[in-house]
Amino acid sequence: MSVEFLITAFIIVVSPGTGAVYTVGIGLTQGFRKSVVAAFGCTLGIVPHLAAAIAGLAAILHTSAVAFASFKWAGVGYLLFLAWQTVREKGAMRIDTEGDGGQRERSSAQITGTAILINFLNPKLSMFFLAFLPQFVPADSAGSLAPMLELSAVFMIMTFVVFVIYGAFAAGVRDHIISRPKVLAWMRRTFAVAFVGLGLKLATATR
Repeated sequence: MSVEFLITAFIIVVSPGTGAVYTVGIGLTQGFRKSVVAAFGCTLGIVPHLAAAIAGLAAILHTSAVAFASFKWAGVGYLLFLAWQTVREKGAMRIDTEGDGGQRERSSAQITGTAILINFLNPKLSMFFLAFLPQFVPADSAGSLAPMLELSAVFMIMTFVVFVIYGAFAAGVRDHIISRPKVLAWMRRTFAVAFVGLGLKLATATR
């Protein structure tokens, strides 16, 4: 495995995105343990994209405008929905998909499901892995499947570890945030704006 792959993958993973924003949000609102769950869910969310890239199915998104647009706008809609849910909350901030406006702590299953959807509904991931992984498969390799599986596993481990670190940091400052109503309100708005911004970025994405 090349150093170039590790460096490139690390830069990609640490770059702020929807998964990182969601994991930090969970760390701030639900604590470290639930942020680990969020990190795990975000990692699982990239599995379909890695599998599609390995199987060559991501090429469908590249060639089919309808398929790409369907995934893209579903992802945009979901991010805007998360922004709306964040803004409408009162009291303790939480980021979830429930519509009752209650203050119940979210279950691990709910957090995992949301985290998976956040990454799954992003067609750019499939196309990225389709272009990214093959570059690091040795030219003299007897087959491409085993090296790509290895690279995918390393990328997923790196994603999980980095996101756990993000969540740990967020959980570490959690008490200083949730005990201050004004800071809490600004954090809520910040996360809502972040989701809207990421949604707009995805909306302008092209094949």
